[in-house]
This record gives sequence, C-alpha cells and structure tokens, in this order.
Amino acid sequence: MKRMAFLVGLVVLVFAVAIQAQTGAKPKAQTAEQELLKLEQEWTNADVKDDLALLDRVLADDWVITETDGSVWTKAQILAAKKTGEDKISTEVTDDIKVRVYGNAAVVTGRNTLKGIFKGRDLSGQERWTDTWIMKAGRWQCVATHISKIAGK
Repeated sequence: MKRMAFLVGLVVLVFAVAIQAQTGAKPKAQTAEQELLKLEQEWTNADVKDDLALLDRVLADDWVITETDGSVWTKAQILAAKKTGEDKISTEVTDDIKVRVYGNAAVVTGRNTLKGIFKGRDLSGQERWTDTWIMKAGRWQCVATHISKIAGK
C-alpha cells in the first residue's frame, strides 16, 4: 500500500513539474513581448519630450539608425542633435507594432505617423521601422533601427 501511494505521489509530482515547465516558458516570452511593447511606447514619448535620459538607457552605446534617405547615425549623433534642437519631433503616434522574441534577441516592427524635423529635413508623414533589441546586462537595449518612408503618406 505504501509503495502504491509512493508511486502515485511520484507520478503526480512528475506531471506537475512537466506542466509547470510547459506553462513557465510561455509567460516568460509574453513578459518579454510586453516589456518591449512598453519600451517602444516609452521611446516614442521620449522622442516628443526630448527625454535624453530614457533614450540613453534604451539605446545601446553602439546603436545605429539607418534613415529613410540611407544616412546612418549613431546614438551619440542623435543625442547631440536632440540637445541642440536639430532633431525635434512635435508629434508621433506609433501603431501596428509586432514583436518577435528569439531568446535574448528580439525584432520589433511598427509604423509611425509623425511631424518633425531632423537637421533641417522635414520628417513629417508615415514610416515603417524595424528595431533590433538584445538583452544586455539584464535589460533590453536597442542595437539597430531601420526606417522606410511610406510613399505618399
């Protein structure tokens, strides 16, 4: 009788561990997705508010952005342009965001509708973007951004 109780207890324990392992992986991925969605929205807000501290935190030191005209800018260049007012976004709405997480890396795509200027160039309109994120020192940081203008928008 004791053997039967032990075996039943062991089987229940094995199933409990297996179920926890299966369900434990999904919330972690959902958490990363939710965290990246939040970071993207904070980044959008920081662009409008010129929140350099937030931008400095979410952008990796080696982050680069490829703009719609093909020019490539570094984090240091973008932050400097924000400080001088050469990069000024007056409104920005981000939507159609999709997040794909691959372990410690993620690709996030979306669409912006914005009004602003960058180094004298009008940025107003709609654009599609792709951000590449990595988990670095326990937090997500963006390492690369690519922007494409949506024609006629």
